[in-house]
Amino acid sequence: MAEKLEAGLTRDAAYELLCAHNHDAFHIEHGETVEGVMRYFARELDPENENFWGIVGLLHDLDWEEHADEPQQHTIFAAPLIEEAGGTPELVHAIQTHVSDFNPKLPAPELEMEKILFACEELTGLIGAAVVMRPSKSIMDFNVKSLKKKFKDKRFAAGVNRDTIRHGAEMLGWELDELFRRTIEAMQSFAPDRDTFGKE
Repeated sequence: MAEKLEAGLTRDAAYELLCAHNHDAFHIEHGETVEGVMRYFARELDPENENFWGIVGLLHDLDWEEHADEPQQHTIFAAPLIEEAGGTPELVHAIQTHVSDFNPKLPAPELEMEKILFACEELTGLIGAAVVMRPSKSIMDFNVKSLKKKFKDKRFAAGVNRDTIRHGAEMLGWELDELFRRTIEAMQSFAPDRDTFGKE
């Protein structure tokens, strides 16, 4: 039986915390997207802890908007905010692992959940940027072939760190194509138009 992971705060409380420190709709949407991806993988890999996985995804960039000019401190500013809201040390630890390549003083991913966050967080940004360029503006007709083209084009969504995505795939023991396919499927699972796409 999987170890029960406690976030220390409810999903509603986590969302309130996110909105208290992020006012740009893009940042809130990014948190919700990563939450959805994390919940998707949790249902397959660790269903007992889906809520924990989701809150990790929702709050992973909690301090980014307010401290974007100090990227080396990303997630470090978030720690006391999460703790003051009732978040557990396990929650803070999991969130901080996703920038361990950027700041080696932070803990590296060990749990499967942390590896998923590390591998998928930047990738969701790349996928989102690619999808809005499509005529349909929908992820429902997006595929691995299209994603690979965007991944190889370093000028496209240049802020997305391709090396982090590669490292994440390696940590999971997945080929890049598998990471791409499964992340696309995860995002399709909660796309707003998933039930109506292609219908008259």
